[in-house]
Amino acid sequence: GSARRTLQRRPGQQPRHPLSGGDKSGSSLQHRFDYYGWQPTELDLSDSELPHVIEIYDFPQDFSTADLLRVFCSYQKKGFDIQWVDDTHALGIFSSPVAARDALSSRHVLVKTRPLAQGTRAAKAKARACADFLQPAKERPETSAALARRLVIGALGVRSNQSTADRETERKKLQEARERKRLENKQREDIWEGRD
Repeated sequence: GSARRTLQRRPGQQPRHPLSGGDKSGSSLQHRFDYYGWQPTELDLSDSELPHVIEIYDFPQDFSTADLLRVFCSYQKKGFDIQWVDDTHALGIFSSPVAARDALSSRHVLVKTRPLAQGTRAAKAKARACADFLQPAKERPETSAALARRLVIGALGVRSNQSTADRETERKKLQEARERKRLENKQREDIWEGRD
């Protein structure tokens, strides 16, 4: 019948979509959204978000992590780490916002720095994606080569060429570090328990 005739179309005729509003061409339906290529228009980070992280940029493309660590070597004792963004951008993670501000105010010959809030979109996106891993860098504990030397000597079966006095000095240094750590832990526990 007539209902069947309305559903049939002539060859070459565009199909009518019930929601397209009449006999318009199908071009309005051809527009598709590219979900894979979508990026947010702006990744705003406030100055209070990750204040211990800065963007390091405009350095030579062949720079390695060791080169960047060398530039910021004065911060390594207190804690400093690098998170790469691309070949010429990296995030500098400091032990505190104060250390990060200090690094921003310093002049560096081979690199430039800026607050993360003023950084590139890629740097902000990396910071957002890795926020859990961008915690303030911690100070390195005191270390000694004694254990490494003992393991190497034991594995190779050779005699140590270290003098007795040097060994004794190293042993005292380790003992002092252990004692200091024990006192810090005791003080922390005393404060927690409310003891004087």
